[in-house]
Parts: sequence; structure tokens; C-alpha cells
Amino acid sequence: MKPMPGPVTAAAVFALLATALIHFIEAPGAFSEVTYKGVLFVANGVGALIAAAGILRGAWSWGWVLGLLMAGGAIAGYVASRTVGLPGIPPEADAWLEPWGVASLVVEGLFVILFAVASRARPRPPVADQRKPTTSQ
Repeated sequence: MKPMPGPVTAAAVFALLATALIHFIEAPGAFSEVTYKGVLFVANGVGALIAAAGILRGAWSWGWVLGLLMAGGAIAGYVASRTVGLPGIPPEADAWLEPWGVASLVVEGLFVILFAVASRARPRPPVADQRKPTTSQ
């Protein structure tokens, strides 16, 4: 597999490391709200670290795709927690601009954009000719 361009890879790894750091910093507060929320924060941080390692190793599935799941899942959780709420936690409509939350959205959004760039640059295997052979008689 052809390696991704250096700046795209570096920026993606940076975004995932920042995502992990933010979630590890915020995990103790999340545990104090509801235990499962803290577990999700830690799981997101660990998943982001694994994804960053995968990207550095050139692994598409457990690098880039896992990174997309971590970033996309965190964005979805952030929006849900502020609009409809999470199980056992009412909506936090006044928490949209919390500094760590905004920072997290920025780096996760950056990763989603970088995933799209990397996906377009990813070499595709050649497609086999699916036409039926014709017989001339």
C-alpha cells in the first residue's frame, strides 16, 4: 500500500493524539456524572491512541477507519449530550462552548476532514473485467 502523504498522516496522528489527551483529561469529571460516561471517555482515548498507531503503521482498517469511528462517535456523543441528553443525564444545553469540548470538536472535525482526504488519495485495487467472454461462431 502506498503511504499517505506526510502532512496528512502527521495531522491525522496529531488530531487523534489530541482527542485522546482531551478525553483522558475530561474522564474523571465524566466518571463523577455517570460511570458509563467516564468509561466511554477512556475507551475513546484508548481507541484514538490505537488508531494513531495504526495510521503510523500504514493500516487502513484499524488506523484510519478506527480513527473515524472514534472521532465521529465523539462528535455524535457531544451533540447528543447537549440536545437530547444521554441515558441518565439530562441535556446540557448550556455546555456547547465548554473549552475542552470545543477543542475536542475541532480536532475530531479535523480528523474527519483528513480521513476524507486520505480516502481520496488511497490507491484502489484494479477492478477485474466482469464482462462475459464473447464467442464468435
